[in-house]
Amino acid sequence: MTVQPFTGLPALAQHLRDELDNKKFILLYAYNGVGKTRLSTEFKNLGKDADDEDKRDTLYFNAFTEDLFSWDNDLDNDAERVLKINAESRFFSGLDQMEMDNRIRPLLDRYADFDFRIDTDKWEVSFSREVPDDDGHRTEDGIKVSRGEENIFIWCFFLAIVQLVLDDDGSGPYGWVKYIYIDDPISSLDDQNAVAVATHLARLLKAPESQLKTMISTHHALFFNVLCNEIKRKKNRRDRFFLARDRSSPGYILRDTGDTPFFYHVAALTELYEAERSGELYTHHFNMLRAILEKTAGFHGYDNFSACIRQGDDDLDGVLHARLVNILSHGNYSLYEPREMLEENKDYFRRILHDFIERYPFNPALFPSEAPAEASSTS
Repeated sequence: MTVQPFTGLPALAQHLRDELDNKKFILLYAYNGVGKTRLSTEFKNLGKDADDEDKRDTLYFNAFTEDLFSWDNDLDNDAERVLKINAESRFFSGLDQMEMDNRIRPLLDRYADFDFRIDTDKWEVSFSREVPDDDGHRTEDGIKVSRGEENIFIWCFFLAIVQLVLDDDGSGPYGWVKYIYIDDPISSLDDQNAVAVATHLARLLKAPESQLKTMISTHHALFFNVLCNEIKRKKNRRDRFFLARDRSSPGYILRDTGDTPFFYHVAALTELYEAERSGELYTHHFNMLRAILEKTAGFHGYDNFSACIRQGDDDLDGVLHARLVNILSHGNYSLYEPREMLEENKDYFRRILHDFIERYPFNPALFPSEAPAEASSTS
């Protein structure tokens, strides 16, 4: 396993660009809050020409892409709601000439049951849906789609542009694109659609005639795993990585995951162990611990993660700890403004974590050999 430290995101972004000189894809797994979105911005900025603002080489999809669309909710009449498009963005180059409706619709039909219309004069999108009535059904126009439906529409908009890039011979509006950077496109999708999106994306981008270089980063374990399986790696080629913060410095650690898509599971466990040993335990670490317990339970065929928590002779600890993990992993805990755990909760966390590590045969080399920290007695 190769481990590389980086002092900051600009250095990491440059390294990834250098790696793509000899690769077609790089897949990156990282938790929310580590800096994936900022990394995509740094990667994009490195492709800008300092002497020519219009010169760049990266088409990217991240949280900022969704900000190129905004709702006009027709507050006066409460009747005609439209999604406004930021006409100033280069993301929409040539939109009025490309019949984007016809390019987006077959993509959107994979995931949604609503229709849309793009007005390139007003730079806005209106939505409609077939609804049942006494005569069978009718078309309801001017609807406001849900947040998840909006996200999948924007994603399909982006995919339609990617297809334009793939079809471009260098003379069209997207001839400038050399790299595509995609960061977490599926935050609002269920697992079924996550698999569909990953499969479709991989098949689109790995077309043999494509010369595009692609970076994909995500915190979604299933999405990452499907991509790993869909995008076959060449022998001895490092193109799948786990990104984490370096606890010994303000920088970052990039780990090669080898041929094991599920490496993130072990990496998460070692990160929790290191956090526990340092004493820097925050509320979101319970969310990470629950995710590990759930993955382990699923692997062993259990219905509930509580089966992976050691139970005492009277079963008291098993019930108590399962309830604690369940409650403490559902709080509104921000990874961007982490809050330290209460000391009592730290004790519970240590006990559950170390019991889990001792119960399952993980490679002991992943963890320091010294004895686990003693958990305080709790009533």
